[in-house]
Amino acid sequence: MDKKIQIGALISGGGTNLQAIIDACNNGKINGQMVFVGSDTPGAGGLERARRNNIATFAVDYKSIIREFKENPQMAVLPDDFKLDELLARQTFFSDQDDPVRVQSFLMIRAIAEAKLLEAMRPHPFDLLVLAGFMRNLTPYFIDRVNTDRQKPRIMNIHPALLPAFPGVDGYGDTFRYGCKVGGCTVHFIDYGEDTGPIIGQWAFQIEPGDTLDSIRKKGLKLEWELYPDCIQLFAQDRLRVVRRSFELGKGRKVTRRIVDMAD
Repeated sequence: MDKKIQIGALISGGGTNLQAIIDACNNGKINGQMVFVGSDTPGAGGLERARRNNIATFAVDYKSIIREFKENPQMAVLPDDFKLDELLARQTFFSDQDDPVRVQSFLMIRAIAEAKLLEAMRPHPFDLLVLAGFMRNLTPYFIDRVNTDRQKPRIMNIHPALLPAFPGVDGYGDTFRYGCKVGGCTVHFIDYGEDTGPIIGQWAFQIEPGDTLDSIRKKGLKLEWELYPDCIQLFAQDRLRVVRRSFELGKGRKVTRRIVDMAD
C-alpha cells in the first residue's frame, strides 16, 4: 500500500468537515492520517473531536493577540523574519484605496498570530494542511512558509459557494439572498487573495422555491462532507498540479490564470 499522507487541519468552530475528513481517513477513503488539529479559538468544539480520535491539538488565541496589539501596538513583538514591504507587495486582500494604517496593522497582527501557528505546527510534520472552517484569512507570511513548491501547493480550503461567485464568510447566505437557482461548494488551494486560489473541485445542488437559508446550508454541508475527502484523496494520489494557462478573451485579448491540472 502507498504511504499515507500526513494531514494537519485548522478550524474555528465545531468541525463537521473535520469529522468527515477524520472518518474518511479511518475508513480508507483517504489514504492519509490526521496528525494535528489547530484552532484560532481555544474553546472550538472541533478540538474535542480531534482529542476523541487521539489527534494532537493546539490553539492560538487570535482574539487575545488582536486585543493586545490594539491596546499597545508599540509593544508588539513581530517575528524576526517579518518584512512588511514584501507582504504589502504580495497580499491581494486590500487595494490601494484602503487605509494604509489599517492594512499594515492587519498584516502585523496576522504575522504575530501566524508565527505562533507555525511554531505550534512544527512538531508535527505534514504533507497537506486543510482548512476546515478556519475563519481567518491567511497572509503571505504563513502561506509562503508552507508552500515551497508553486506547482504543488499544500493548503486546501472548502468554501460554501460556487466560486468565483460569492467569496467571503457567508457563501450560502449570499447565494440565498441573491436569489440563485443553484448553490454549491468549492474546494480550492489557498493563494494570496480571499477565496481566489485554483479550484480543485465543485459540486452543485438545486435551490427549490420552498428552500430556506437553513435548508440550503444543510444541502451544502451534505455535499461538503463528500467533496472535501474526495479532493484530499486526489492530493494523496499525487494527481494535482497547479499550472499557468492562457485563455482567449476575444478581440486579441488573453488572460493567464493558475489552474489545477489533474493527472490520470
